[in-house]
Amino acid sequence: MRSDVSVVPGLFEANRARGAVRFDVHARDRVTRRGTLHESGSLRVRFPSPEDEGLSGVFVNTAGGVAGGDCFDIDIAAGGGTRLTLTTAAAEKIYRAPGEAAKLNIALRAAAGAHLAWLPQETILFDRARVHRRFDIALDEAASLLLCEIVVFGRTAMGERMQQGEFVDRWRLRRGGRLVFAETVRLDGDIGAKLARSAVANSGAAIGTALIVPGDETLVERIREASESFGGEVGISAWNGFAMARFCAQDAARLRADMMAVLARTGAVLPRLWLN
Repeated sequence: MRSDVSVVPGLFEANRARGAVRFDVHARDRVTRRGTLHESGSLRVRFPSPEDEGLSGVFVNTAGGVAGGDCFDIDIAAGGGTRLTLTTAAAEKIYRAPGEAAKLNIALRAAAGAHLAWLPQETILFDRARVHRRFDIALDEAASLLLCEIVVFGRTAMGERMQQGEFVDRWRLRRGGRLVFAETVRLDGDIGAKLARSAVANSGAAIGTALIVPGDETLVERIREASESFGGEVGISAWNGFAMARFCAQDAARLRADMMAVLARTGAVLPRLWLN
């Protein structure tokens, strides 16, 4: 029998990966406990080991990566006084998309006294990948946040570079109900040529962002003291009650080392998976 997907309209679109994780955590006797958890599709979260007070979660994409038309949603709520650290089991790979872009939607909320750390491993974009990512973050005035993201344009260790594609990254941060940070990064078309520009990435293949709430000039100066150890370019500033560090490097390994050096200055405890 002949196999020909072209005779089945919409087969490719119907065979897209979908996944969602939604859960909340609450504090009981100063210990962070998981509340209601909802999982669907190919996205899972695991809580590998108990901790003294905080809780760690690890996201697992059983689809093995993200392809065009895939859609993944994450919605996390950290209750008052909780401590929650989130990471991924491995770097997330975004594959070539011949049609519709993949969509990644992340919503993070933290109540008074909560500390939320979002520390996934790298996101790697293959050539001709297309992805739209969205962060919506809502913090109480008395909550704290550490959010780090690394994006790699091609597997540089294997001699691969992303040349064409689309990357749209939308971030919105609200604190006490007030919008304090809004940014949308868009790279499309000939991404390789754009990254080669000195004012963009100076031929770098990896970029990163660390968002630290609360953050002030004292923290900025503490991080700048480590600048001689950086292997790539790092810039940091503080405004509106938070600090932000920007990273750019020739490869993911150098950027990851710089990110770890910056996080060490904030007093952050890295997930064990970052250290393997």
